[in-house]
Amino acid sequence: MFGLTSIGTLHTAFGLVALISAFTMLVRHGDITTRRPLAMVYIVCTAITCITGFGIFQRGGFNIAHVLGVMTLIVLAAATLAGKRQAFGGLSSYVETLGFTTTVFFHMIPGITETFSRFPRSGPLFTGPEDPTLAKVIGIVFLFYLIGATLQYRRLRHGGQGAVSSLA
Repeated sequence: MFGLTSIGTLHTAFGLVALISAFTMLVRHGDITTRRPLAMVYIVCTAITCITGFGIFQRGGFNIAHVLGVMTLIVLAAATLAGKRQAFGGLSSYVETLGFTTTVFFHMIPGITETFSRFPRSGPLFTGPEDPTLAKVIGIVFLFYLIGATLQYRRLRHGGQGAVSSLA
């Protein structure tokens, strides 16, 4: 299906569930936190997405996408530990909130790259990971990430517990 292997299809399915759960929490609440039941869906699906990604070598051997998967697992673990165990003391809420938001950005890089290197079927938007237009799109997504992370940081710094209103 769409040039995907069986593991690629599984990888994509779990990645989509992870992103849907992440964006649901971000829109409704302005953050992803282990205090929300949907966060466990995000954490598990993100971990599975990363692990299955290690078995995908469509673009050669171990590459930057695999490095991004390793980074995602590290940040995901740190954010989860911060939320569940307060492993970073007074910084735990920052590590949790900003860590999970960072993993969403990490999801977006290969998600956009792979999706729009295949679609539309009649003429994909990007030729591949090196396409200069893709770099611009990822730059715009990074800008949105920075804006969202800044709003989250400011809310945490000022002790707010509610949703980030501009994201909702």
